[in-house]
Amino acid sequence: MTDNRIIDISNAGARLSMKHKQLVMSQDDGEPVTIPLNEIAAISVSNQSVTFTQPLLAALASNGAMLVICDDKHLPIAMLYPLTGHFVQSERFAKQVAVAEPTMKRLWQQIVKAKVRAQGNLLNELRGSDFGLNNMASKVLSGDTSNVEGSAARRYWTALFNDDTFKRKRDAEDQNRFLNYGYAVLRAIIARAICASGLHPSFGIHHHNRYDAFCLADDLIEPFRPTVDRVVAALVENRSPDCEFDSEIKAAILEPLTGKFKFGDENNTIFEAAARTASSLAQVFEGKRKNIDLPDL
Repeated sequence: MTDNRIIDISNAGARLSMKHKQLVMSQDDGEPVTIPLNEIAAISVSNQSVTFTQPLLAALASNGAMLVICDDKHLPIAMLYPLTGHFVQSERFAKQVAVAEPTMKRLWQQIVKAKVRAQGNLLNELRGSDFGLNNMASKVLSGDTSNVEGSAARRYWTALFNDDTFKRKRDAEDQNRFLNYGYAVLRAIIARAICASGLHPSFGIHHHNRYDAFCLADDLIEPFRPTVDRVVAALVENRSPDCEFDSEIKAAILEPLTGKFKFGDENNTIFEAAARTASSLAQVFEGKRKNIDLPDL
């Protein structure tokens, strides 16, 4: 079995435990549900009446599964991730922190180019025009010193939602809630791949925040974000930006994260794509290559 299941627990309380290498989810109104631990990639918990056993948490970490904890507004506030993920982890940590600044700037240039291209391609798909984003992507400098990422974002968000007033704000009570949720799960998948590749998620390429344990995940997530943006744009059109954040919307947001993506000549799951990206980054840090592999979204 492949470990590519994303489990959302938001509608009802539950008691989560482990038995015979399986997650056991018990609820008052039915028989316990069991899921093999080696099939689970991530669990997102936003219901306030969920309890966990310590053996389950340890087993999730041992199997490389990410646990995302959300508050009562469905905003992610914590993640559990494994401390060890690769047999040469300490060696890769050392190489990661020793990378020269020009290399970091070149990597950030590549990430921003890929992100802006992905945004432009999504706009072209949904709105019939890329609004100049592909041209902007070609002008990204090393380290994105001219902030093409920010300029592109101002065009992108208003075009994506056909709304000149839309602002990307984490605490807004509109479609930002849906984006927050999708990004949280996506971030957990990226962080999981980073740990599995023997890198440390706190040491970022561009993002640096003493209070953020996932700076590197916040870097690598950027070209993957339009995966979530596509489904949120559809939800806004079919429902409304301020509709109830129900289980149907959550399922719709999670669905594309179990799909396939172009990676060169291959079709990969988001988990495989994230693993390839993180692994290629580790090779850059080791001096074995110059660029990282990013998917074609």
